[in-house]
Amino acid sequence: MKVTLALTTWTEHPALIGGAKRTVTLNEYAQRMPAVEIDTFFYALPNINTVQKWIGQVSPGFQFIVKAHQSMTRHPQAELPAGLNLAQVFQHFKTAVSPLIATGQLKTILFQFPPTFTPTVTNIDYLMKVRQLMGNLPIAVELRNQAWYKTGVLRALVAYCQELHYTLVAADEAQSTQASVPFYLVNTNPRLALLRLHGRNQAGWRNPGKSWRKQRTLYRYSDEELAQFQKQIEALKPAPQEVCVIFNNNSGGDAAPNALRLQEMMGLHFDNLVPRDPEQLNLF
Repeated sequence: MKVTLALTTWTEHPALIGGAKRTVTLNEYAQRMPAVEIDTFFYALPNINTVQKWIGQVSPGFQFIVKAHQSMTRHPQAELPAGLNLAQVFQHFKTAVSPLIATGQLKTILFQFPPTFTPTVTNIDYLMKVRQLMGNLPIAVELRNQAWYKTGVLRALVAYCQELHYTLVAADEAQSTQASVPFYLVNTNPRLALLRLHGRNQAGWRNPGKSWRKQRTLYRYSDEELAQFQKQIEALKPAPQEVCVIFNNNSGGDAAPNALRLQEMMGLHFDNLVPRDPEQLNLF
């Protein structure tokens, strides 16, 4: 079983460039990490030229986890892009990520559903519709409502994800609201298991406001907490081909240090990274 690491976005991780207070480039990021999660597509449909430029800045072995557009995940305020119906949105999305598919650099497409997406018949049918519209592309599903994790529902959910070849995301977050789901790591896809670690900032998670998105991820995992993740990853049976751990606790710049520490604890070595810049070699 291969274990890989990723951070959300590449720009906001000064620990990867010796603490320098500037934007990290994708090329610099890819010198240290083998994959990245991108949320750009959640807010606007991707442009194929942008994707091609990204590929030119990384090594052939580098991979991307891309978020589905908010209209594809039924977010309450989301509107379909002008002039497109839902099927056309899905087609546009697939076209835009086609360069990643062609080069084998699409790790998965992340469908992060909102708390309003509950286990109703309509929504269960929609999960099937997503598979039909996406064809055989790799898909990871993150659910944000505790109702999915009730005992009877959870058992059916796991079986359904296995049937649809979905990776059911194990999300770690503060357990304080109906939108806070329990951490549950299970293998529903023989190719990929996915952990998304949002931090455990109870106060930040409970108090939505202007800076809520930043405050809730203001958290640094301790060595003891990282060791628990390591233990659960190593105990995962049946083991998938790959487990990818994504750190999203970056409001205070903690994601990269936590990822590097977990890499050290697990003795992980990543092949096919971008060759280090001379100044980067001097930093580590």
